[in-house]
Amino acid sequence: MNDSHPLDRPVWSALATGWAHLAEGDDKARRLTPSYGPFGAAVDGSPESLAALLTLVPEAGELWLVDAGTLPAVPGTRVARRAVLNQMLAASVAPSSTEIDVIELTDDDAPEMVALAALTRPGPFAAHTNRLGGFIGIREAGRLVAMAGERMRVTGFAEVSGVCTHPDHRGRGHAGTLMGIVASRILARGETPFLHTYPDNAGAIALYEKLGFRLRAPVNMAILTRD
Repeated sequence: MNDSHPLDRPVWSALATGWAHLAEGDDKARRLTPSYGPFGAAVDGSPESLAALLTLVPEAGELWLVDAGTLPAVPGTRVARRAVLNQMLAASVAPSSTEIDVIELTDDDAPEMVALAALTRPGPFAAHTNRLGGFIGIREAGRLVAMAGERMRVTGFAEVSGVCTHPDHRGRGHAGTLMGIVASRILARGETPFLHTYPDNAGAIALYEKLGFRLRAPVNMAILTRD
């Protein structure tokens, strides 16, 4: 597997650095604590590493792999889904022209965050995903209607993720406003914001490019379950 750039192997890089305190496993294979998300990775494609990765696939559940290289078959698992993702970076972020009240989200908001993610499906969002960092949101009439935050943490980089807006509140610029704030905070820390998106999601890609994100490379995603 190619590890010439830390974002070529974003999950392994995160589990070895910014997510190290939340990692389960060993030097052959690791996964994120499941209550934070379903991500895992092997250090390489050796039989020993793939066997170690198998032990981290939940008996009833999924393990998500993301890698720029070819994802090897893991004996004892089946691939529930494969996809190619666009990995995008932003060296700078365009300021938002939308003025709206944005709130910092905490554990008290977690049930609503999980419910909003379940409705809008921005990607895997577990009970404690909000604790991965930097989540902000917008409330209207007391209800959480939009949010965004950070997920993968790699030395020098942070992923903008969990971006979603309730269907009744789309078209108002909420996603762009929240993403711009999250990405600006990452840049202010001296890190580079990145994200992943499906290549056919033209509307989202147009928004990301307007904010300042540019394609870095395609990466492969696979969702594993037990045989």
